[in-house]
Amino acid sequence: TDITELPTFSGVTDVDVCIIGGGYTGLSAAISAASAGFSVYVLEAHRIGWGASGRNGGQLGSGFNRHEQLIEQLGLEASQTYWALAERAKEHVLDLCKTHNIDVQYVPGIVNTLHKKTSIAKLEREANAFNDQHPGAQLCVLDREALQAHVRSDGYVAGIYESNSGHLHPLKLAVGLADVAQQCGASLFETSAVTRVEKILTSGHRYRLHTRHGQVIAKTVVCAMNGYLDALVPKAASDSIPINNFIVATETLGERIHSLLPSNAAIADSRYVVNYFRRSVDNRLLFGGGENYGYRFPKHFSNRVRRAMTTVFPSLQDVRFDFAWGGTLAITRSRWPSVREIEPGLYSSSGYSGHGVALANFCGHAVGKAIAGDRDDFHKLAQLPTGPIPSNRRIRPILAATAMGGAALLDRVAKF
Repeated sequence: TDITELPTFSGVTDVDVCIIGGGYTGLSAAISAASAGFSVYVLEAHRIGWGASGRNGGQLGSGFNRHEQLIEQLGLEASQTYWALAERAKEHVLDLCKTHNIDVQYVPGIVNTLHKKTSIAKLEREANAFNDQHPGAQLCVLDREALQAHVRSDGYVAGIYESNSGHLHPLKLAVGLADVAQQCGASLFETSAVTRVEKILTSGHRYRLHTRHGQVIAKTVVCAMNGYLDALVPKAASDSIPINNFIVATETLGERIHSLLPSNAAIADSRYVVNYFRRSVDNRLLFGGGENYGYRFPKHFSNRVRRAMTTVFPSLQDVRFDFAWGGTLAITRSRWPSVREIEPGLYSSSGYSGHGVALANFCGHAVGKAIAGDRDDFHKLAQLPTGPIPSNRRIRPILAATAMGGAALLDRVAKF
């Protein structure tokens, strides 16, 4: 993907809205706020889409992570409201791409596969009930034989097909959103890390954001760093924990890829530490798997992904990896996003917990609309319970590692 370099911010300026982070959340917020007539600056520490927005698995999925728990915790009516909102989130992404001719190589179809023994009858009852309760869900249960039309692996016993979800090229989406944001009047800056955010106490809710080469004074600030919140705004960082995930792109497999993924649907499995994979347009297998916590990547993380990949496809043991990369996302305690106004004029949105292609874009859009006075979607998102996470920077990665390490152990001992 060709990416035009954007300038580094320098000097001192005064704007209506300053957004920290040039990923899906920040760019979508910029589009909405700039379209409403506000002056908007976006400050990105690295390059546009450098974080999870440019490095994710590209799955535009349905609902929220752990959506079924919304019924248990908030009731059926609330679950239906949030399902409809998540459906709008997918539509929002695809509508943006269609309206602005962003070629993200979208392919419909996601299969959520089960790797443990399960009752097909029970699975069908649950899926049918969910479809009845959530109009438009269109979940279709696949037994082992039907699953072979999408993924050929002895490791999976059943699946659920989502025809109204799909997969896309994540970096092309981020770059396209950046172009749209600039067309709407937003000013975007790269290599412009914000080092400090301070409230200007003498002038109502105004903020001064410091970078290496200048300062931005803004009436409204949006923290859109997701997994990279770190200690810049502690009140925002306390909502989520950063997790690193890893992806490889194999050598071009040619016709062999069709024997693995016949339908070109994207796959996400039922392991606690999820494996997710899909075909690329040039017939590579893009496979994501393995995690660690904090901000350091393990030295040979591609070995982790190979172990996960060959559990699913043993025949790929000797396949070459042409590319391997990692990225940092964020999860919340509930696995539902944290979207809130921390104090007047200071917004934060993070913790998409694996559903960021749809939700990061929509949450950023909702924040941008809230700044312009339309707070309906923002209010709904802000009501999602996320639960506090200890703010100590040393303790947080340990908590994540402990929780996810136990989950990984469950994966290893589970019987197919």
